[in-house]
Amino acid sequence: MQAPSATLGIPFVDLKAQYVSIRPEIDAAIAAVISDTAFVSGPFAEAFEEAFARYCEVGHCVGVANGTDALFIALRTLGVGPGDEVITVANSFVATSEAIRMAGAQVVFVDINAVTLNIDVERIEEKITPRTKAIIPVHLYGQPPDMAPICALAQKHGLRVVGDAAQAHGALYQGQPIAQFADITCYSFYPGKNLGAYGDAGALVTDNAEWASAARMLANHGRTKKYDHDFEGVNSRLDGLQAAILSVKLRHLEQWTEQRRRNAYLYNDALEGGGVSIPGELDNVRAVYHLYVVRVPSCRRGALQEQLKANGISTGIHYPIALPYLNAYRHLGHTEADFPEAFLASGEILSLPMYAELTEAQVRYVAAMVASAAA
Repeated sequence: MQAPSATLGIPFVDLKAQYVSIRPEIDAAIAAVISDTAFVSGPFAEAFEEAFARYCEVGHCVGVANGTDALFIALRTLGVGPGDEVITVANSFVATSEAIRMAGAQVVFVDINAVTLNIDVERIEEKITPRTKAIIPVHLYGQPPDMAPICALAQKHGLRVVGDAAQAHGALYQGQPIAQFADITCYSFYPGKNLGAYGDAGALVTDNAEWASAARMLANHGRTKKYDHDFEGVNSRLDGLQAAILSVKLRHLEQWTEQRRRNAYLYNDALEGGGVSIPGELDNVRAVYHLYVVRVPSCRRGALQEQLKANGISTGIHYPIALPYLNAYRHLGHTEADFPEAFLASGEILSLPMYAELTEAQVRYVAAMVASAAA
């Protein structure tokens, strides 16, 4: 099978294609911010915060500088600090655990579910101690974990739930936005995300007005008004340019989400019996497929990547080292036996190209090359 646009290949993500599809709206939004010189916070940030809160079906959105800050500020807002423990999953980007340490707490990892690659909800309770303050479930690759038992555990033990939705803009659980199932939910708008800015940006959303107010103060130097500060905060504000861009993109997010889901199901169909394991999806969720991640035996993954590259197909690995085994957490002394599913998955997972602008022909070409190389 010949590659569509073979001379260019198929990138892992194509941000230029997305920009071209909405260029007039984006250019007008950027021009409006420059014309008004509303570069830090201001009316464009406020407009996006209001729109994104409505989209998440919660009362409040606080824009911040990036997704890592959103997690850190959420934890601090909920009173997490030195001496506390926060439970999270063993397979995520380091920002999840990094934010816990930034807040001064100790990170406690839980192994993953072998099918969904999300946190194994049956292993959470055994990690709860008197020092546990919160749980951070990660909606990894755009699929929510099973949130009902997590919420039940949190209620039983008096814990807070902070959702890490950096990869899950628009995801649903039991037909509702995932922000309904956490005290605070945090988003990254890094350019490659399903809802991505043209630089770093992030937000946290909540139904609790007091938490939203506290988070906003913390993100703005602990400020109540100009040069009046109730406490020492941090400098983490959403700038006007990114907010205006995000407001434009938010209007297209549902369409892009359905295109991603269409492509995921095309992959599923085309890869059936193709020598790799396709993603598992819970029945009661709408996964938004920030990434489309297959599994292939570790002894064959490198060769598969190289063969796909030779055929013009870019791939990624998210993530090649499970969090407990990073050098940053070597002091915790974890062994492979502590998180066997996460350790195994880190050697087998492979992310294929996934974005709304992928055509059916491109998806089927990628699948055909995967099946050919995996045979």
